[in-house]
Amino acid sequence: MDIFAILQSKKNKEAYQLLLLLEKQSEESAELYPLFEDFLGLLGSESAFVRVRGFRLACAQAKWDTENKLGTHLDRLLTMLDGEKPTAVRQCLAALGPVVRTKPDLAVRIRSSLDSMEPSRYGSSMAPLIEKDRLELKKLVELSAPVN
Repeated sequence: MDIFAILQSKKNKEAYQLLLLLEKQSEESAELYPLFEDFLGLLGSESAFVRVRGFRLACAQAKWDTENKLGTHLDRLLTMLDGEKPTAVRQCLAALGPVVRTKPDLAVRIRSSLDSMEPSRYGSSMAPLIEKDRLELKKLVELSAPVN
């Protein structure tokens, strides 16, 4: 099975099920950590679905990131918080929670991106949800790396 073919497939239901399976596997072992750069490669896709899958899987490797790959590529990952699709932005905010918990050294950089977000640009239905997600993550960041 070529997981990257499925993750990039237009069969979103199948790709989403694989994403969930890979995230669970990432929670339990470091087996997928060697694929970190491949997950990053998905960020270059034209499809927002594929980009989010790559983002989520890269973030899911946080607890196994002994080589500071997340820190090295964090700026690239954080550009996803400025995405056009509000549901994609919400998924990215959610995926950053485990990163903040396991890699508090990245919290200041994440906080900077959270501070520069403009949730109001997503319209009246999604802006409050994104703002809620942003504030929850910001609270977690502040617990991980308190402001002096």
